[in-house]
Amino acid sequence: MAAATPHLRAGTNSVQADPISLGIDIGGTKIEGVAMDGNEHLLACHRIPTREGSQAVHDDTVMLIRHLLDQLGPNQGPVTVGLGIPGRVDANRGMVDDAVNLGIHHMALGPAVAKTTGLPVRVENDVNIAALGAASQTGDTLMTPGATPHSQAARDQARRPATEPGRDGPRALPDHDDHTVAFINLGTGLAAGIISGDRIEHGASGAIGEIGHIPVDAHQFPCKCGQRGCLETVASGSAAQALWPGIAHPLPDLIAQAGQGNQQAQDVLDIIGHGIALAVQIVALTIDPAVIILGGGMSKTGQPLLDLVTEHLNRSAACSHFIASLSLPDRLRLAPADLPIAAIGAALAGRMAADSRPSDFIGKETAS
Repeated sequence: MAAATPHLRAGTNSVQADPISLGIDIGGTKIEGVAMDGNEHLLACHRIPTREGSQAVHDDTVMLIRHLLDQLGPNQGPVTVGLGIPGRVDANRGMVDDAVNLGIHHMALGPAVAKTTGLPVRVENDVNIAALGAASQTGDTLMTPGATPHSQAARDQARRPATEPGRDGPRALPDHDDHTVAFINLGTGLAAGIISGDRIEHGASGAIGEIGHIPVDAHQFPCKCGQRGCLETVASGSAAQALWPGIAHPLPDLIAQAGQGNQQAQDVLDIIGHGIALAVQIVALTIDPAVIILGGGMSKTGQPLLDLVTEHLNRSAACSHFIASLSLPDRLRLAPADLPIAAIGAALAGRMAADSRPSDFIGKETAS
């Protein structure tokens, strides 16, 4: 992608370069980075394989930052960096704990990258930055129930006002600035990110949105957290693999097999569909967001996933006027599969680091 065109100040010959926001999504298999300008246009993208260990994650992150800056060329404006990573994250201090899939027990990721690059850095949990990236998208990119992705009808439907007479489709994102958006990450685990007024909600201990470990499922399957019946055991990618083993992409196969009359597949699909719908209800009843976006690996199933969750939400609504009154299917969206929303969210989160200096981090902690 081409670099941003610098803006000329009126009445002068000087050039004022656009600010640059770099976003790095550090995942278990790949590290993906983007560069954006002040108008949130993607200027560059790049990804590399993930290597485990604190030093490797630091080195690869720095290498990716430098690669993105090299792609942009000279005349860059001020640069900020946002990093998203699994595990428990102290966003204010840039600390990461227990990112087990990356081989990280404790690491001062923000201070280390800030010291090496000389750039302001902010670190956030990976689900939170995916939530921020997804919430930044419009009705043009978020798929709605019953709509074909990227079709003109879907775009027209998403643009209509929520109060339009005769409207039979879901709402677009509200126009006001203080709306709340929830992002449910249906990945290896299950968690939610909450965006309120375009900012990430963290809670008192950073555990906000950890809905996967609410023990409410009657099957009482054991969870890695030590409990039984956690929502994650029936509403996640790992749950689908455990309940329908031996298939690389179990959810699409389950949907296909159930459609062909396979009763065992239908029984498993009911467990998963009910679990995800329950996750939606929990988020809706505790946060009451205007929009609930489904993302993560399972979301790549596409429209059939929305149809499955909508079916189970409608089952609950059929026996509860209260649930029916919430119009939960109307709030559902599917995160776009063709955009690096986590890296975009990291870039947006990184702008919060603009007022800090690398020296604010340096010396406070060291990687371990």
